[in-house]
Amino acid sequence: MIDDTAPPTALSGNAKRKMRAASRLYAVQALFQMEHSSQTVELVRREFLEHRFGVTYDGAELSDGDVDLFRKILEDAVNWQAKIDQMTDRALVAKWPIARIDPVLRALFRAAGAELVQSDTPPKVVIVEYVALADAFFPESKEAKFVNAVLDHMAREAQPGAF
Repeated sequence: MIDDTAPPTALSGNAKRKMRAASRLYAVQALFQMEHSSQTVELVRREFLEHRFGVTYDGAELSDGDVDLFRKILEDAVNWQAKIDQMTDRALVAKWPIARIDPVLRALFRAAGAELVQSDTPPKVVIVEYVALADAFFPESKEAKFVNAVLDHMAREAQPGAF
């Protein structure tokens, strides 16, 4: 029998950080999926929450994520997409507007931009987290350095007082 009067188990700081990192990864994947398949945010959000968070596939358990953070990033990326894309365009070289970059990077910039524009997460934390994701998506290339430069520009525009 489950004792629902017991206090919830407290998560360690490291466990919370891992959950936030997983949520950011899922948000980038969800934004990519939305663009690639033209699915709605509601449909993709539901799919991720039901079939990705903490699910086991072929014996490997996917990480649980911070559901609230995942939802917020996804909603803010969609609701603020025009502003985020404009910030990204200003950070990119003139010959490479956001429409011409890799769709994974586009999703990553939109997720990071959502946090830069609409969250209390310090910009330097946002940059570090999404550069790590870029490195995970593109381990054998220079995309992480590119992402670092673009996000630094976007962060300075979105939150100039933080620098």
